[in-house]
Amino acid sequence: MTSVAFHFNAPGKLAYACRLLRKAAASGSTVAVLADDTLLAKLDELLWSFSALDFVPHGRVQHLAEPTRQHTPIWLCDTAEQGQGRQVLVNLMHSVPAGFEGFGRVIEVVSQDEADKQSARLRWKHYSERGIQIVRHDLNLVA
Repeated sequence: MTSVAFHFNAPGKLAYACRLLRKAAASGSTVAVLADDTLLAKLDELLWSFSALDFVPHGRVQHLAEPTRQHTPIWLCDTAEQGQGRQVLVNLMHSVPAGFEGFGRVIEVVSQDEADKQSARLRWKHYSERGIQIVRHDLNLVA
């Protein structure tokens, strides 16, 4: 069964996603990131510039040639279907991704924005109604 973790109170949703993706790539995990086109473009740009010392190998999945795709740990996707075969799905959308069950792990990144928190509550309810155990990480409590 897919495990789900909510990372609440991210002070900057994209900055937090960059740190999370850097850690995932360093650990050898394969990740699909799901967001709308505008957010994916911003994340793509930020992944190139957020750290002067680190390179996070990533790409928009539809722009990666097949040989390169298999060696790229982070795929930026418009749909969860595009990311099938990855170990982890990082969801930056306001809805439950169709096909989330195809991933071993789902990470929901939730900012401090009230609208983001409200949509996260609905996603939490969706997962819990399906009997999925949810792990909660409150980033306000992390020092």
